[in-house]
Amino acid sequence: MEKEYFAHETAVIDEGCEIGKGTKIWHFSHIMSGCKLGEQCNIGQNVVVSPQVVLGKNVKVQNNVSIYTGVICEDDVFLGPSMVFTNVVNPRSNVNRRGQYTKTVVKHGASIGANATIVCGNDIGRFAFIGAGAVVTKEVPDYALVVGNPARHAGWMSEYGHRLNFDENGMAECPESHEKYQLLNGKVRKIE
Repeated sequence: MEKEYFAHETAVIDEGCEIGKGTKIWHFSHIMSGCKLGEQCNIGQNVVVSPQVVLGKNVKVQNNVSIYTGVICEDDVFLGPSMVFTNVVNPRSNVNRRGQYTKTVVKHGASIGANATIVCGNDIGRFAFIGAGAVVTKEVPDYALVVGNPARHAGWMSEYGHRLNFDENGMAECPESHEKYQLLNGKVRKIE
């Protein structure tokens, strides 16, 4: 059976991986055993996807990213260049903690900026936006914009990646899509 994805000749793909139709895997990347990559993903140069990692459809992984065991990325996630995941809360060189990996879920549509660090166990909400260089040490709500070290809440983002400016009634509109959003009790939702 002919493969339905593209892999550059320098990419290493271990046995037992599931790779979706239309996915592209670029130079010097390593896809390890037991991974599940959805359709239409783009895996940049020098990326490592560790065993049992799950990537949904249309996940974009930029150059120099390591996605460690315990990470799940839902559909339409963007992982910026050289961003970092961790998977052990208290790593020590002389203590083997394999099998003690902490799960991290990056939910549908979230974006993580270049050089950001996600400390394991801190889920990233739907359509959240993690600024470049941020260090995430706690859960990030849906549509939240977080920046800095440690990452702090700095606003809200639309599904198109624009900052939302809420009026006195808690309503905002995306300048590109014109979709409307409501801020109520510290949570944002898109008005359907």
